[in-house]
Amino acid sequence: MAVSVTDYVSTSTKQSHWLVSIFSGIIVCIIIYKLTGYISLLCFKGYGKLSSAVKVEWNNRGFSTFHALIVAFASLYLLLLSDEFDEKSHGDLIISRTSTLSDMLLGFSLGYFLSDLAMILWLFPALGGLEYVLHHGLSMSSILLSLISGQARIYILMVLFSESTTPFVNLRWYLDVAGQKNSKLYTYNGIALFLGWLVARIFLFIFFFAHMFSHFDQVKKIFPFGFYNLLVVSPVLAIMNVFWFWKIVRGLLKTLSKARHKH
Repeated sequence: MAVSVTDYVSTSTKQSHWLVSIFSGIIVCIIIYKLTGYISLLCFKGYGKLSSAVKVEWNNRGFSTFHALIVAFASLYLLLLSDEFDEKSHGDLIISRTSTLSDMLLGFSLGYFLSDLAMILWLFPALGGLEYVLHHGLSMSSILLSLISGQARIYILMVLFSESTTPFVNLRWYLDVAGQKNSKLYTYNGIALFLGWLVARIFLFIFFFAHMFSHFDQVKKIFPFGFYNLLVVSPVLAIMNVFWFWKIVRGLLKTLSKARHKH
């Protein structure tokens, strides 16, 4: 009886942490959205002249950038700097390892995706088309399954680290709206976006699938729906990343060509 009570309390505590982190993610998004508008109004003269629709996207990209920075640094810490996924430091399966920090990170990220998806659907298609709805839907389902089951956490964190490219995407949009498409910063950001995407969304996904293949004896032990979700969602996200990478390469070549002709 004592064991069952302890288990119940432990489960209830975990669920409370999940709810708090999810709502924290939503509240932080709202705060950063408001702050982005306020700071932009003070620091960027052209902000006040933007249309209401553009201001909404401008502020939306503010909390998108904030979320990307938080999850990228936290994922990097959990994957490389902590011993959570060090194969030599624990005796349990690598696909079953969790921690309070990774729980909170996934909950926070769920809060962000819920907030962003709500805005995308409310203003559809102003903030993004069906590919963004698909991307957010797949991401949320995978994060939620990992959060509840405590499995495949290492792969979710790898995907969350790929959000590190988002600040470069958003900066490109900001510079475009600000009329700085011909600036050196726009060109340098394009190069940084190309390199960042290559590392965080192409090479990392190659490593992702190689890791899955080499640990497939463990991957097969993930509960059935989570197992098939992992097998289906990760290739879909990888294909989307390749498609967007192709567009980034085309855009970069166009920018470099214009810069060359200027000189």
